Amino acid sequence: MESYATFLAGLVALLVGLAAGKAWERYKLQEGRWIDRRRARESPHYILGLNSMVAGQLDRAIGELAEAARLQPDALEIELILGNLFREKGQVGRAITIHQQLLQRPKLTRLEHAYILLCLGLDYKRGGFVDRAHEAFSEVLRFEPQNPYALMNLQKLHEEQHQWQQAHEIRQRLVALSGEADQARNRQILAFIENELGRDQVKRGEPAAAVAHFDAALDLDARNVPAYLNLGDARMAQGKTAEAAQAWERVTEVAPERAYLAFDRLESLYRSQHAQDRFQALCRRLIAANPKDWRAHLALARSITAEGRTADALELLFEALSHSPHALTIHQDIWQALVASGLDPARISRYTELTRQSVFYLDPHICQRCHYRSTELLWQCPHCHEWDTFVEDRIAPAQDVPPPDDASVPAAPA
Repeated sequence: MESYATFLAGLVALLVGLAAGKAWERYKLQEGRWIDRRRARESPHYILGLNSMVAGQLDRAIGELAEAARLQPDALEIELILGNLFREKGQVGRAITIHQQLLQRPKLTRLEHAYILLCLGLDYKRGGFVDRAHEAFSEVLRFEPQNPYALMNLQKLHEEQHQWQQAHEIRQRLVALSGEADQARNRQILAFIENELGRDQVKRGEPAAAVAHFDAALDLDARNVPAYLNLGDARMAQGKTAEAAQAWERVTEVAPERAYLAFDRLESLYRSQHAQDRFQALCRRLIAANPKDWRAHLALARSITAEGRTADALELLFEALSHSPHALTIHQDIWQALVASGLDPARISRYTELTRQSVFYLDPHICQRCHYRSTELLWQCPHCHEWDTFVEDRIAPAQDVPPPDDASVPAAPA
């Protein structure tokens, strides 16, 4: 009987201990009152905050997540998201404060410490505190030497300061760390940085060293257009005109949509060699491969205008206009040709008809990532700092929608 009573007492004590443990797990004393941890986790504020963030409603997201953080003050991820949202809204000071406070929490894991430092580095970068951002990202790499986000942001800091050698070294580390799926993009970016190193050598008056960098860029990415262009310029500076022409002509082969960037160089070189027909043949090849290449039409028209063949040039310009009615340069060349041809009324009438629905602006380009606009082709976006993201933004004339057939129109109710 005594043993049974002892067993019963032990069982009761075990049950009481389990109940106390569950209560301690579920409830927490906060500001003089007990908080139900489970109810805090089940609070809708966190989910509502995430939904608002996805919908781009940053103010509402901040409000919901702030309430979720009040109910769950030990939830690290909520505070991290709040700090990042404040940074996105431009409230960098508040973001820095939140992330600095998170660093003071005890018992952070190495991963948590590294991620908070990464967010803090982004805060400093957004606020323009370059040295502090550099220090924060470097500290992340002390915790995680292969952290790709810290490496990429360090590279961007060096690029923004035109510290191309340091940027090159970091991108090499990223190339070594990246998987097969990311290798092509990493090598492409490394090629652009090699090109910038070559340009620095040109500025220092060292064309031979520059050529080595341009060749290295092309070994990494055979479609790197600025490397071909700069390689041709460096070869011209060395007096190697044949090699310069070869580099510029290579642009028309590997990236025909960018061939126009070499037109002025090639046209000038061929004209100096009295070989204008060679340039005209190149333009015709490009037009044959892509009849909508309005820049090749324009370049060919200008070349034959210089020979006095205004009527032929106008035909090419009218064809270019039909493919790109918004390009101001085509209109300017057409008017010059019309004046040179004596303002033929028939040609003016044809021009008027072609331009009836045109929208004019000068060589528009847009970044595919952040939609930054530029009047020229840029290899690195000055807003988001990504490489090779600009494409030509075209506006086509409005097309009249034909009226529906009678059979497709529902009959009116009787």
